Amino acid sequence: MISAFHRLSIRLVRAALAICLGFCLMLFQFASEVNAAKTLMTGDFAKDTIAVSSTLKETITLPKEDKGLSEAEKEAVFLISDYISRYRNRSQVNTSTTFTTMQTALNALSGHYKTFANRPVPENLKERLNKELSKAEKLAARDS
Repeated sequence: MISAFHRLSIRLVRAALAICLGFCLMLFQFASEVNAAKTLMTGDFAKDTIAVSSTLKETITLPKEDKGLSEAEKEAVFLISDYISRYRNRSQVNTSTTFTTMQTALNALSGHYKTFANRPVPENLKERLNKELSKAEKLAARDS
């Protein structure tokens, strides 16, 4: 009789703990504030393309002795990721010549920054990027 009472009390305690834990998880989940990631994109494809392009052209022209180069490169990688994630899945944009030209340039620059983080952008890559980014700016201005 005592062992049956003991088993019953253990089950009741476990059930009460499970219920309390469930309530705590439900309440604390809604009590915390969730912040969405900041984006620098406006949603206007042409304006965003021109802004990203001009920012990246400024970044790649910074001399390697510049104190702000490291921060500018980090910002460039964030900007590239933000731009691509914003427009890659938009069918009205991702098939355009502007986007594919921009994506080619962004992939090249991002690849360099992620692979050779401590090295400056080589001159031949700078020339190619300036050419592609300028072309993307012109195409975006024409299409808008």
